Amino acid sequence: MPISEAHAGRTYPPTAPYPVSATKIAEFADAIGETDPAHRGPDAIAPPTFVVVVSHHAWEQMFDDPELGLALRRIVHGDQKFTFHRPVRAGDELAATVTIDKVRVRGSADIISASLEVTAGDEPVCTAAATFFHSRETAEASA
Repeated sequence: MPISEAHAGRTYPPTAPYPVSATKIAEFADAIGETDPAHRGPDAIAPPTFVVVVSHHAWEQMFDDPELGLALRRIVHGDQKFTFHRPVRAGDELAATVTIDKVRVRGSADIISASLEVTAGDEPVCTAAATFFHSRETAEASA
């Protein structure tokens, strides 16, 4: 059964805790060319995009869910918004959880609104809201 409105509300299990170290923050900052000294040393804070390190594992749970019938090659990332509750810090253990908030089916297109919560223990760190457009494979395309 392909994704449908009935999948709204589905929440996937949190990702395994990801320990954040000052070294990992510095490596990430180096990789993106970020030179701010706040991203160095024992009290380092991570660049905002660091949440991708843990969040991509959470998104994979949704994209790889066989019940939804999604194919990454037919998905366009339409929109994403991040709300940060606090910075990621060295010493945090991050986990991410994805929830399908809404699904709209329009012809051969699925419009999927989903949210992601990144936490450090019980403390919220970041909330992301995203919209994906998924094109269903038509009978002609699969023949």
